[in-house]
Amino acid sequence: MPSDVMLALNEAAQDLLFREARTANSFTDEPVTDDTVRAVYELIKYAPTSFNGQPLRVLLVRTEESRARLVQHMSGPNQAKTQAAPLVALLAADLEFHETLPRLMPHFPQAKDLLADPSAREQAALFSGAMQLSYFIMGVRAAGLAAGPMLGFDADAINKEFFGDGGHKVIAVVNVGKPGENAWFPRAPRLAYDEVFTVV
Repeated sequence: MPSDVMLALNEAAQDLLFREARTANSFTDEPVTDDTVRAVYELIKYAPTSFNGQPLRVLLVRTEESRARLVQHMSGPNQAKTQAAPLVALLAADLEFHETLPRLMPHFPQAKDLLADPSAREQAALFSGAMQLSYFIMGVRAAGLAAGPMLGFDADAINKEFFGDGGHKVIAVVNVGKPGENAWFPRAPRLAYDEVFTVV
């Protein structure tokens, strides 16, 4: 049952970001400019992250040579989608993000030391990076574009190909652009509120 509670966002914004937004499977050939990507970042940089660590790093794949290097590591149908998208972004977690904490948390200089353990740091980087990934998708939608996030790829191969230092782990590959013809699959069902929420 839809709620009649008034939200701060108007109906048009709710549609743009949520109700009408879809995962795009095809795009027009209209370019996605660096200025547009920068505007998206100016919105999404406020995503919540553990210790304000901001571990997300985004590699924009623009050249034909780089696109070919990426496509070979994508699975099945994701190869064609990645080849055709106007812009492809590799979203990765910086496993050494703690090095920036003295600048990002000047009021808590001990934060870097709390993440000295590599395994705890990786867990924090992947958790916060996933939150930033969600914000990235919403930022793309806010720009009037569509995102096609994918997990169908060889992560180890992409890490080696594009992040050879071992200090980054790819979280998702995201195609970005204006949705093209037949961009959407039919809307799949969603779980009802009572199937998701429990009150204790």
